[in-house]
Parts: sequence; C-alpha cells; structure tokens
Amino acid sequence: MTQVITRFAPSPTGLLHAGAYRTAIFSYLFAKKNGGKFVLRIEDTDKQRSTKENEDNIMESLTWLGISHDEFVRQSEKAGTHKKYLEKMIIDGFAYLSKEEVKKEGDRDSVIRFKNPNKKVSFEDMIRGTIEFDTTDLGDFVIAKSADEPLFHLAVVVDDFESGITHIIRGEDHISNTPRQILIQQAIGAPTPHYAHLPIVLATDRTKLSKRKGAFALTEYKKRGYLPEAILNYISFIGWNPGDEREIMSETELIKAFTLEKVQKSGAIFDEVKLAWVNKEWMKKMPESEWQREIIVRLSDSITQNLNFNNRKEKVLPLIFERISTFAEVSILEESGDIGFFFTTPLLSIDLLTPPEKLCKGKEVSNDTLKTNFTKVIELLETIPDTEFTKDKVKEVVFPYADQEGRGIVLWPYRAALSGKEKSPDPFELSGILGKQETVLRLKNAIELL
Repeated sequence: MTQVITRFAPSPTGLLHAGAYRTAIFSYLFAKKNGGKFVLRIEDTDKQRSTKENEDNIMESLTWLGISHDEFVRQSEKAGTHKKYLEKMIIDGFAYLSKEEVKKEGDRDSVIRFKNPNKKVSFEDMIRGTIEFDTTDLGDFVIAKSADEPLFHLAVVVDDFESGITHIIRGEDHISNTPRQILIQQAIGAPTPHYAHLPIVLATDRTKLSKRKGAFALTEYKKRGYLPEAILNYISFIGWNPGDEREIMSETELIKAFTLEKVQKSGAIFDEVKLAWVNKEWMKKMPESEWQREIIVRLSDSITQNLNFNNRKEKVLPLIFERISTFAEVSILEESGDIGFFFTTPLLSIDLLTPPEKLCKGKEVSNDTLKTNFTKVIELLETIPDTEFTKDKVKEVVFPYADQEGRGIVLWPYRAALSGKEKSPDPFELSGILGKQETVLRLKNAIELL
C-alpha cells in the first residue's frame, strides 16, 4: 500500500484562527494514525500580502500545539518546478496564452488559461461521499498570470504531486476548487488524491467565527493562559468525536482513536465555554507545584511581596485555582479586588456590612444589632486556641450562634468585614486563612466603623 501523506498548506497572509488549525490537527492525526507523513507547506506566493510575521506565527502555533511536520515546503521556492509543469502543459495543448481585454491602465494584456475539456468529473469525498461536477460552467479558467506567476490551482496541484500527497483534508469551502484541480491533475499525469472536506466551523450562534467569537490567532489563546494540551484536545472535537463518552484525550489517545468516518457533515460549533471547561480539566491534571507556579507568576508584586504572602499562599492558591479556567484569569481576579483582601486589610463601608433584605427575613438590622453580633462572634473566636484556629473549628463554634440569630444577619456582615467584598469565600474559609489575630482585628475594625 502507498504510504499515507497528508499536508497542511496555510497562506501567511494573516493570522489563522482555530478553524484553520483544525485542518492541521486532523491532517496530522490521520497521518500518524496510519503510520504516514505530515507535510507543512507555506503557500507564500502572494508576495504583497504574505509576511514573515504571519509565517512565524504559524510555526510558533504548531510547535506550541505539539504538531511536528515530517517535511517542510515553502511554495515560493518551487517557482522553477511550477514553471516546468506550466510550460509542458502549454506544449501538450492543455493550456494556452490568452489575450485579455485591457480594462484599465496597468492591467496585464495576457494570461495563461487551462483548456477546459468540458466534461463531468467526480470524486469520492471521505466525509461526504460521491461528489460530481460538470466542468463546462468553469470555462477556460486562468492558471497563471505568466510563465513565472502560477496561480493557486496550478501551484497546489503541482506541489501536492511533488510531495506525494495521498490524502487532502481541508475545509468544505474548497469543494468548489476540486474540479479545477482534478482537471489539472489529469493534464500533468498526477493521480487524484483522496479528499476529505471538513464542515465549516461556526460560532455558538451558528454564524461565522469573528474576533468576538473565537476567531483569534492560536498565540492569543496561549497569552490567555490556555494549555496546549487543552487546545489540541478541544479543536480535535470540533466536528469529530471518538464515538464514546470520552471528552478529555491526550495526543496519543487522539491519534489512536481518530478516523475520518466519525467527522460530521454539518457545521461544527466553536464554543468558548466548552473550551474553558476542557482547559480546566487539563489544569487539574497538572502537578500542584506547577499550577501554583503558574498562578504566582501572574500575581503582581504588591501581592507576592506582601509580608503575609508566604504564610497564607498555601491556603489562598487553591482558592484561586478553584475560581479560574485559564491562568490569565488570575490577573483578572486580582484587578477586580478578589485576591488582595487575603493579604491586606480591606477598607469597609457601613452599606457593605448591612446584609441585603432577602437575607434578613423581615428582621430589622440596625448598627447596634451588627455591633452586638460582631462582639459575640469575637467572643466565640477568642475561645479557640491559636493552634486549632481552622476553618472547620471556626464553623463549629460560630455556626450555632448564626443559626440562632439568623444566618443572613450574622454571616453576611462577618464575611464582608473580613473581605470588604459583596462576594468572596465564606467567613469560615476566610478566618482559617487569615488566622485568629487578623480575623479578630478585622471584626474590631468593623465595630469601630459602626
């Protein structure tokens, strides 16, 4: 049997989004599943729009994902080969120089066209089944601006032939290109590869991906703190699944399970919420020391250089970890004030200390009531030895009083006094982290304010 050879052929004319990299991933998984080769071809013949920056971004993204190529081709370096095939096609009567009507100053007056045999062509798509075209409607289509300037269809066919590509996996938007390319393949004596056209990738509202809906460069997800294992895992599931309940799969597992038969025909959804879930599942697989390091490097100096940081970080870092789905969210939490109160005494307001009406259950909560409750909570906390001042012990001692007086009017002010926030971990968790002395100090600050 012929060795399976697939390719990913991006143009460095812009930054590629997840939908484009899905083509690379599927091509890579299919090649590796079948013991074949994966070719990376940079299609940079559009000299005006192609940039080294975009090419570097493609290389960086694939490397980050762990997608390694077995062969590298830069299309612009194949100009001589393209010209050789083009000249032979003209000699053999498959192409000809066509004089074009000059429509405006600067337009060229001739191009090279393919001589269309005006026949039906069909191919077996590995996802969609038999697809047939009547090429008559295509006319004699342009394949080069000149002998030195081949256009997309000719260059692609020649490069695929030269690299021995056996399977072309690409987006369904390329289906309309296939009949032209098959005609060129027949003209140069190239075998027709197996085709698999993938469903288009859509946003959750089933519209085209955009900058607001997942159409970011892969390096942007890297900056946002996503893990490459999670991105590879999630993108592999856009329009494909292994046929069982698995959702979290490593590269090795994906290679073993991947088949084109399980690729769906309808549009595939890119869901940022599901991506974040997959990322969190991969974060959970990290050794504790690694995810702690990833959190710490994203905290500001005002946090990490705080005198209380080293004493409290072992209890605080797991709470931060629980609240994030990507490591970039650490900075967001800090900027919103959801981390600083663990290390620095917060500024309080009376409005913050007063519980919302829905928690009061008809009871009137005056400043005197709040002071009485704070005073009683302090008395209860003082009964706990410093060495036993844990979250569970604090709850055991304080909760019966809260149950008696009303949980809302005791626990809301208690928690707000410790965090200075409307939303934060519960007061028992906070007390266990802050320790007895700091907890009592913050409650006394609240009493003074009242």
